[in-house]
Amino acid sequence: MGRYLGPSCRLCRRESVKLFLKGLRCYTPKCPLEKRSYAPGQHGQSRVKLSDYGVQLREKQKAKRMYGLFERQFKRYFTIAHKTTGVTGQMLLEQLERRLDNVVFRMGFATSRKEARQIVHHRAVTVNGRRVDIPSYQVRVGDVVQIGAASNGWTARVKGQLEITKDRVVPAWIQVDPQQLKGLIVRLPRKDDMGLPIQEQLIVELYSK
Repeated sequence: MGRYLGPSCRLCRRESVKLFLKGLRCYTPKCPLEKRSYAPGQHGQSRVKLSDYGVQLREKQKAKRMYGLFERQFKRYFTIAHKTTGVTGQMLLEQLERRLDNVVFRMGFATSRKEARQIVHHRAVTVNGRRVDIPSYQVRVGDVVQIGAASNGWTARVKGQLEITKDRVVPAWIQVDPQQLKGLIVRLPRKDDMGLPIQEQLIVELYSK
């Protein structure tokens, strides 16, 4: 699967839920999903009853697009979750949430996961004082994620993003210090504090066929 180069908002309309792919625009009335809450395309407003497989597929696509992953990446996370002790669906969501780019997004340092990924790629993020430029890096309990002091202008930009995202709820498993531009991972994420519109059991059923 190649990189998706089409309109980001088209993906939100396809999944009928905000995936927050467009940053600030997703929080304003300009969001296309607010104006056209039906699927894109010629037959977008047609009533179609999905099969069980179709429902499971749409749930998987929703999660995959929300986190900005390719199919191979997403399936690798599922394979790891399946081999991990615990409920497979919850283990899958936990791994996705522990991605460094998602943590930066959750802390309010970016308005979208795509922007958070860019911040990480540009070596503006440190974990326990060490620069990490791998968006898929898995944070652990006790890790301190911070915007580095010498981050090539990202510090000022992140402060501006914090003003935009100040009303966004930070999940309970992260403690954020906006003055120091850092966050502490106090515990592992749980399903009840993720606030995700994802039915992970449907994804498990899809990959278990």
